[in-house]
Amino acid sequence: MKQFTLTIAVLSALCAVSFAGPEQYSGKEMKQVAAPAPCPEWYSDNEWNVNLWGAYAFVGTDNNRSSIEASDDFADYGTYDRFLAQDHAWGGGIDAKYFFKRYFGLGVEGFGLFGRSLHGVLDHGSAGTSEEHYNVDHHTVGGALGTFTLRYPFHCSRFSPYAWAGGGMVFNGSNDRAVDLDLPNNPGLADRFVNDDKARGVGQFGGGLEVRLTRHIGLTTDFSWNVVGGPHNNFGMVRTGLNFAF
Repeated sequence: MKQFTLTIAVLSALCAVSFAGPEQYSGKEMKQVAAPAPCPEWYSDNEWNVNLWGAYAFVGTDNNRSSIEASDDFADYGTYDRFLAQDHAWGGGIDAKYFFKRYFGLGVEGFGLFGRSLHGVLDHGSAGTSEEHYNVDHHTVGGALGTFTLRYPFHCSRFSPYAWAGGGMVFNGSNDRAVDLDLPNNPGLADRFVNDDKARGVGQFGGGLEVRLTRHIGLTTDFSWNVVGGPHNNFGMVRTGLNFAF
């Protein structure tokens, strides 16, 4: 009887072990599951940006300047850009910005554009010559502005669209314009053309896209419209360059 009882006890113990399942662990003994690595962030909350870029600018006024004969004899001057260039200009620039809270940046910008315009010379008046003609005027237009930039880096992405607005001064344009009247001989006709290269106010606004190649180097492409004081002076500018983030 005792042997039978012992046998039943052993079988009961074996059944309990077989139905108990795998060994259980306490909280400290449980195997920790590795959390997935966070995705990389390519733009920082607080960073300095220095951008070097090349630029192509085009004037906002179609070049419909009259022939020099029409300008000289009939005071018909047509329309033309009176600051940057006859048609377009090439150049480049630099800007530096500090971004705070990831999305907002304050900065300064400087650029230079190599313009080519025409300057009228008449065959009468105080600056007359033997034959009226246009001289080619090569000049470099410069600009200095303060800017405010809004950007939106996509989460875990290299891409960040941005927009900005700013204002400042531009200088050394070619404002070729007819002045005065040669009253004694030809009332109503220009006495001469002059070039005013004084500084003018400028407002600038635009937008673009940055693609980060690394955390500290990005490729930028953007477009801006520049509103310059005075008639027939506005121009657009397309820029592309490298941005260095620190």
